[in-house]
Parts: sequence; C-alpha cells; structure tokens
Amino acid sequence: MEKYMELYKLWSEDPYFDEQTRGELARIESDPKEIEERFYRELEFGTGGLRGIIGAGTNRMNVYTVSKVTAGLARYIKSMGKEATERGVVISYDARHFSPEFARIAAGTLAAEGVRVYLSDTLRPVPVLSFAVRHYNAYAGIMITASHNPPKYNGYKAYGEDGGQLTPEAATVILDYTDKIEDIRTIIPLPVEQAIAEGLITMIGDELDTVYTAMLLELVIDRQSIFRNKDMSIVYTPLHGSGNLPVRRILDRVGFTNVHVVPEQELPNGDFPTVKVPNPEDPAAMAMGIELAKKIGAGIVIGTDPDSDRLGVAVLDQSTGNQEFKCLSGNQIGLLLLDYILGYKKSTNTLPDNSFAVTTIVSSRLAGVICEHYGVELQEVLTGFKFIGERIKIDDEDGDKHFQFGFEESYGFLSGLHVRDKDAIVSAMLISGMAAQSKEKGQSLLDRLEDMYKRFGYGFEEAVSFTLEGKEGVERIGRAMQSLRSEIESSDAQTASGMFGGLKVRAIRDYKTSRKYDFSSDQMSVSEILLPESDVILYELGGEKGLDWACVRPSGTEPKLKVYFGVYGKEKESVLEALSTIKRKVAGHVEERL
Repeated sequence: MEKYMELYKLWSEDPYFDEQTRGELARIESDPKEIEERFYRELEFGTGGLRGIIGAGTNRMNVYTVSKVTAGLARYIKSMGKEATERGVVISYDARHFSPEFARIAAGTLAAEGVRVYLSDTLRPVPVLSFAVRHYNAYAGIMITASHNPPKYNGYKAYGEDGGQLTPEAATVILDYTDKIEDIRTIIPLPVEQAIAEGLITMIGDELDTVYTAMLLELVIDRQSIFRNKDMSIVYTPLHGSGNLPVRRILDRVGFTNVHVVPEQELPNGDFPTVKVPNPEDPAAMAMGIELAKKIGAGIVIGTDPDSDRLGVAVLDQSTGNQEFKCLSGNQIGLLLLDYILGYKKSTNTLPDNSFAVTTIVSSRLAGVICEHYGVELQEVLTGFKFIGERIKIDDEDGDKHFQFGFEESYGFLSGLHVRDKDAIVSAMLISGMAAQSKEKGQSLLDRLEDMYKRFGYGFEEAVSFTLEGKEGVERIGRAMQSLRSEIESSDAQTASGMFGGLKVRAIRDYKTSRKYDFSSDQMSVSEILLPESDVILYELGGEKGLDWACVRPSGTEPKLKVYFGVYGKEKESVLEALSTIKRKVAGHVEERL
C-alpha cells in the first residue's frame, strides 16, 4: 500500500482524530487523486511557517498539523534551556476560518510541553504580535493567518525572540524536531482552561493595545501638518480583517477627525464576502472604499489585508476632473514614505549620521537613488521581511547604525524599532500624515509622486504570476527553475543576450548557487553572492540608467511562480515602453518553460 494511503486509512479510522475529520475523509474514499493530494506529503514548514488549504490531511491546515509543528517548536524551545521555556511564546490570530481554534490548539500543545504561553484574547494583527514578542520578552511567537490568500487557506507564521519571522537556520532546526515526531497521536494538547488555571497560559488583552499605540505615536512625522489638516477625509477598509480597531485607534490618536470605514467590510469575516481575494494589492479589493470616497468627497483610500501587515492606497486623480482614483503600487508607496521620512528628518536636523534603510532585491532601484540623495545607506536583502528585521537587529540594535525605514514591493512597510515585520498600522498612520502634509502644499499624493519622479528619475516595476496549484504545480515550477539554470550554465558573454530576444543581459545572479555571472565584458566572470541561499534568479539588464532588471522566483507563500521587472530613466514614456518590451520577452521566455 502506498504511504499516502496508509496515512489516509489511519486518519480515517483512528479515534485520535475527531469525528468531523474522519467524516470529511470518508466522503473522499472513492477519489484517489484527492486522497493523494491531501496525504502525499506533510504541509511544508519553511521560513514562512505553514500555509495551506483548510481541511483534513497531512498536506492541509487543521488542528493536527498545527499541533505537530507546535510540538516541534516547543521541543526546540525546551532544548534552549529553562529560561527560554519560561519566557515562552506569544500567540495571536486573524479573522480567518478556524484561526481561534488553531491558536488555542497551539497554546494547549505548548502548555502540555511545559512552555509558557501568552494568548491573545481576541484577534490581533501581525505587527501587534511582533511587538508583543519583544514587549513580553518572549522567546518566540505564533501568528495564525494566511495573510491575503483566498478564504479556503489558513496559515501559521513563527517568530523568533527578536520579533521577526524565523530565519532559515532556525526554521530548519524546528523542522528537524518536528520530523522526529513519528506518531502524531503522541501529541496531547492541554485544554486551554486547564492550562490557564495551572498558570501555563496568560491571556493578554487591552493593555497590549495601549502600549503598542503609545509606541506608534513616537513615530509620527510632521505632527503640525496633521493638526492643521485634521478634518481631511480619509476612507479606510480593513477588508474584513484584524486592522479595523488598531488602524482607527491610531488615526484618532494622532488627531484625524474625519475617518470613514467601509461599513460592508468593517467586521471580521473569514469568508471575505465582498472581495474575490482580500488583498489590498488588488484594485478590485479597494473598489468599495473608492466608491465611498467618491460619495463623501475623500481624496485617499487606505486598505489593510486580513492580518494587517500589508497596506494598499488609492488616490483621487485630480487631473481628470471626473473622480477617478488610482491605486499606488507597493514600490510607489514605499518610495513616497522613504522620501517623506528622510526628507522631513533632514529638513529638521533629526536624521542621525550613519542612518540606513533596507529594501529587497525585487523592489524599486529608485530607493538607492533617494537614499544617496539624503546621505543614507541602502541595504538590499532577499525577499521576505524577516531579512529586513535581521538587518535592524544586526546594524541598529546590536550595531552603531540607525534604521529609518524598510519596505518590499509586495506592499510591506516598516518604521521604528519595536516591530520586526511589515506593519500596515504604522503605514496607515504615516501615509495619512503624508497626505495631510501634501494637502497643505496644495498637492495630492499623485502630485507628490510625480514631483518625486522629476527629482529622482522615473522608475516603473511590474510583476507577472503564474499560478500552478497542487503537486503537479510544484513539480512544474521546479522544472522551470531548473531549465532557467541550465541556460545560465551554458551561457557566455555572446549567448546571454539571446535568452530574451536580443535584450542585453549584463549579469545573472543565481541566489541558489550563490553565484553571479558577469557578461559585461567579452570574457564571462563568476563571483560569489554573500546573501543566504534562495531559489531566485535575477537578470541585470542595464538600460538607460544601468538599473533595469528582471527576476524569477517561486512564491514562498502561494502556489505561484513570480516574474518581476524594473525599468528606469529620465523620460516617462520611454521607460514605460521599455518596461512593456522587457515584460513581454522575459515573461514569455519563462512561460515557455512551465
């Protein structure tokens, strides 16, 4: 009998598994393909934790897969000694289906292992969880969320003692402990009520919100502009997620008096009934907010995803005269905030020497131009906000540099030192403050963006995603990446530009092999990449400013192969034309290999 069928039989018949699980599996007994899909592997625990479709099976999100990885985490913590066990783990969750249940089963599993737990008494977002790990001096954190994925998904993010998501090294160790659990039936979580009575679980509530909000107030930029424009109309949508209360709370505390929440999307709802996908990157998810803004005459709409680590922004385009709104890209928001923070601090002599900002290898290259203008170091890291958090710890907390701002193109932004993951709450506060400052100057955020381009040059980035679900999808993505790597190994200075229909390829960085292949001279040279290993290939394409690029990487959180592009120059139209060409040629080349 195949291994996956043995697991199916165990889960279907053993009384360790609850009646609902066994009933769900009984309904697929005549569907071997579905059985294989659910049991051909264990849901993979990586640097982003777990993420998968909710349901019964080892390759699904359920109380058993959650308890198993939590047991692995608990045993890792215990191996670090009594102090780590006593410092314990903070747990929070968002509005998704089964998020409270998964949070409680994780808490009970840790308690059964003797690890102390701080359990949120209601849903709270990612940045509050990250803050709480540091605030309570906990050794780790767990956030139950699938971020912006469709409703059928849930997930499990694991955090280290610095409040950042686990590094690859820590995730590997925890995975080893998890893999050593040969029989899941040996895991017996304590009932939460019993663990509370025994002092192993402490419930956390409003006091955490109070100290988190106080921390945010220390990060306000240009408070006087906010005060003078406090009645500026702002529309906000939490997209049925966990941002509703914390975003409204901070906007109120900084002084904004005219904030309107989209009523249909205000309350938590794991079905996300008003959107196809609860992702503020998607203009369709912002549509209801835009309609409300048109109705009340607001010029800005902000939206947060279910776990409130991502922020989307739509702005009234005053040039059209007919109430059209434009959604800003993640890069545009990040660049605007970077310029806003550095510019204000420079003008008020509050920008420290030895300051730095951090972004990722697939984010806008204009960040470097802006940082150079203000005399600030820009550091580039791999995709994943944990790497931004890691730089904060190394160079600010443990070093002599001063972190100012971090962002990634996928709508994640961070200011301040007390959170180590992307924070849509502080971002909502900052973007609203920037809009108030712009209004005082007679500008919209679109005017401000255009002004920024005129000062630093135009830059446009896009991404194309190929969605490939299931076991077959994983295999196709793997084959495509291998095919692209085979091309690199057989390339030289002459053939490299033939990859993409004549586009000049100056260099290729393969982060999986940690090698950079330089084709800028007649003779190819190879050098070492000093960032951690990652399944990413980046092509340096040169262009007008020498900054153009394309990048291919499998998503770490979704069943997708992503292709990114960035093009830069002095003239807007020529940059857009070049972007269109690069996008067509590179994306087409990748698609042929899927």
